[in-house]
Amino acid sequence: MDNKMMSGAQIVIETLIEQGVTDVFGYPGGQVLNIYDELYKASDRINHYLTAHEQGASHAADGYARATGKVGVVIATSGPGATNLVTGIATAMLDSIPMVAITGNVPTSLIGKDSFQEINITGITLPITKHNYFVTDVRELADTIREAFQLAKSGRPGPVLVDVPKDVQVALCEFEKQGIVAPFPNKKVSDWRIEKAIEMINNSQRPYFYIGGGAVAANVGREIMELAEKCDAYMGCTLMGLSATPTDHERFLGMEGMHGHFASTMANSKADLIIGIGVRFSDRATGNTSTYCKDAKIIQLDCDRSEINKNINVDLALVGDLKYSLSEILKGVKSRNLPQWDAQVKECLAKEQAIADRAAALAGDRLTPAQVFDIINELKSEDSVVATDVGQHQMWSAQYLRFDKPRKFASSGGLGTMGYGLGAALGAQVASGERSILITGDGSFGMNLNELATATSYNIPTTIVLMNNGVLGMVRQWQTLFYGKRYSNTILDRKTDFVKLADAFGLQGERVSTAEDFRAAFARSLKADGPYLIEVAIDADEFVLPIVPPGGSMSDLITSKEDAAK
Repeated sequence: MDNKMMSGAQIVIETLIEQGVTDVFGYPGGQVLNIYDELYKASDRINHYLTAHEQGASHAADGYARATGKVGVVIATSGPGATNLVTGIATAMLDSIPMVAITGNVPTSLIGKDSFQEINITGITLPITKHNYFVTDVRELADTIREAFQLAKSGRPGPVLVDVPKDVQVALCEFEKQGIVAPFPNKKVSDWRIEKAIEMINNSQRPYFYIGGGAVAANVGREIMELAEKCDAYMGCTLMGLSATPTDHERFLGMEGMHGHFASTMANSKADLIIGIGVRFSDRATGNTSTYCKDAKIIQLDCDRSEINKNINVDLALVGDLKYSLSEILKGVKSRNLPQWDAQVKECLAKEQAIADRAAALAGDRLTPAQVFDIINELKSEDSVVATDVGQHQMWSAQYLRFDKPRKFASSGGLGTMGYGLGAALGAQVASGERSILITGDGSFGMNLNELATATSYNIPTTIVLMNNGVLGMVRQWQTLFYGKRYSNTILDRKTDFVKLADAFGLQGERVSTAEDFRAAFARSLKADGPYLIEVAIDADEFVLPIVPPGGSMSDLITSKEDAAK
């Protein structure tokens, strides 16, 4: 394209297309009408998905990014349109998800005059973005958007906001098309740190790889698996680290921490060397930090220096490109067999299986979450992205779901955003082209169920598994265990008929209460043309176990209701 005069609004759209964007999510309004007019003109080159609410659009852009690793894009108008993005931007920020949010604003001449729907969105989002921009000169607009994309996907990914006043959208400027911006290169870790890490791994007798969301972002699952196999280590992960490596890998023990697998949590606590890769060492994973792995050495690999020693003091830090660091470490690590370590871990696995068997026996004929997820694992495609909301169903998803490929799990880990899942599931489906699956609960689903309108309007193939226990399950569980069974405002007792609601929105829905019925319904949903809702009746007192008590350490792990009663 030769240099030509374009309006700021046209520059916004042309720059998005230039950066490889094919899909955006959003909601129009007065201060972005010029941008939406250009979207209309360019509809043969870029798709726009109109959501029911700006928060749903931001979660859809987030789910799109998680499924692909590309930058998700969301557009909103000024005032309430912009502020409705805040929860979605914060969700992306705390989980390090690349996103660019473009907002309109009142003309620059009206800024600071309490104009209709004027809001200082850059000020509001300053703490929850990697960076944000208020564009006052149309000549800087294209380069600002390019820089936003570069920042969003560089180093530790995250959201960037670009606020474009109305007069900048109208102003004319020459536009010169450029290429897709590359992320800033991560630096390479110094040789002595690589050599020290190799030495520590070679000298350890009980090595354990602790995998976080940074490993997914850096696509280093293969390197971690090869390292674990070579040095006879085991692997566990955070919620955000799920799908970095295949779940069925013989050395992978699952999610660890407050609601993690017994074996992974115990192996972490027994290890003499923890190799943390793209992890925050958050409180949900460590428990009481004063007792966390106090007898173990810790290596921390991360692209973000601010994470080093933030929550846990480590013995060696490798800050820089994770793929380079792990590849170099792999060259120097010795091939070893550690039979004593293997025996300890297998003992933990045997105890975990005994706990599961006992829970299944006590459940009797009752439909359990474990049964629901066994059926989902059996029938779902390995290419389906599973999104979750937040609560008990999220933890059951993390415990039971199996993944063969990376980027097949989308869940709000850092912020814990109820209402995240439906928008994310829709965005992930648009990104992948495969039917997505939403695991949600009646509490979370009520937050943003208006996005059913989006699902049906675009006929987006999404299976919604709504686990309905009539309560705010996770909060109720805590009230049961730690608050003397004082159920303050956690019994929903709502009259909502979700099957009728699905019909009202224009999608198929059914209610099930047995494993056999769920299997049949889930199979039908996978063959459906568009979205499909399955309401699953779950007991109100079904617990997520294990659980570490608040303020407790991993040695305080509760594995049964009987343990909790002691």
